Amino acid sequence: MKVIFTQDVKGKGKKGEVKEVPVGYAKNFLLKKGFAVEATPGNLKQLEQKNKRIEKEKQQEFEDAKALKEQLKSLEVEVEAKSGEGGKLFGSVSTKQIADALNKQHGIKLDKRKMDLPNGIHALGYTNVPVKLHKDVEGTIRVHTVEK
Repeated sequence: MKVIFTQDVKGKGKKGEVKEVPVGYAKNFLLKKGFAVEATPGNLKQLEQKNKRIEKEKQQEFEDAKALKEQLKSLEVEVEAKSGEGGKLFGSVSTKQIADALNKQHGIKLDKRKMDLPNGIHALGYTNVPVKLHKDVEGTIRVHTVEK
């Protein structure tokens, strides 16, 4: 019997997969528990439409990430920090501070975890911070650290 899995079933199939399974297993377990539905032409058509919609949403996310990358190229974020002699900072500028400054100055909300800045910024001046916007799109934010 052909079924469409509505949930992941360990060892049998993943959500959205169409597979041939024994009739007894399908009727007594998969269909009864709601882990799968019978693969009728109507259900197959629904699955196809759902997959198209998901693909369209993924494409839109990718396009949005590319647009944001272009927008970030032309922006500069200014972050204030206390510093000592020679432009060395007391502490460092973190990704949270950069994300907050980006939101305040330009109205762009960006998750601090998407920024690749493992040790923070420890000196005054300009720094390019890489940002992972999408699995295939990476941008940079130009951060200007100034004295408070």
